[in-house]
Amino acid sequence: MNILFFGKTHYLDALQRQRELVDQRVAGRIDDTLIFTEHFPVITFGSAQDSESNLLVNRERLAQEGIECCQTSRGGNITYHGPGQLICYPIVQLKNRDLHAYLRSLESVILETIAAFGLRGQRIAGKTGIWIENRKIAAIGIAVKHWVTYHGFALNVNPDLAHFQYIVPCGITPEEGTVTSMANELPQCPTLAAVQSAAQKAFATVLI
Repeated sequence: MNILFFGKTHYLDALQRQRELVDQRVAGRIDDTLIFTEHFPVITFGSAQDSESNLLVNRERLAQEGIECCQTSRGGNITYHGPGQLICYPIVQLKNRDLHAYLRSLESVILETIAAFGLRGQRIAGKTGIWIENRKIAAIGIAVKHWVTYHGFALNVNPDLAHFQYIVPCGITPEEGTVTSMANELPQCPTLAAVQSAAQKAFATVLI
């Protein structure tokens, strides 16, 4: 599997680069590829019908704080990306064409990644992503073109959690839970590079 490091990117730039790689994978010109990146602050809207209604402040306020808003092609609801978040976009040919199995695999990758730092995450029935009790630490949103995946997951290592207050993250109400990060859950936060390395190792052990 190829590994690409995009560095810090604007969301739409990274999306365009993903789409180019998806087309190459569909055509058989490249192998399966993992992209790791970190985004400048952005709020993205998924395909869920109520996605944009979960924005809690106006776009002018967000622009003043340097936070972009972008519509995207992934499934799911509204979410935030920003510095301190590890973003992984797998460009993978799904040979078994089983999206549910693929989602479970992504969850397993995240669970193994945070376990490497002593955190015990969990799945919650009926909700996406990975949780620590009622605190969501990673979001997942995928899209597929000709059975090649793109988009992926965002793991909160040490982002500015205050930015999540501008949205109902992934449609989660305060009664259902909140958002957390590895920095919040651990006495000493690992570096983004260390978490990225752990994620690469997890991908090597999880069958996708």
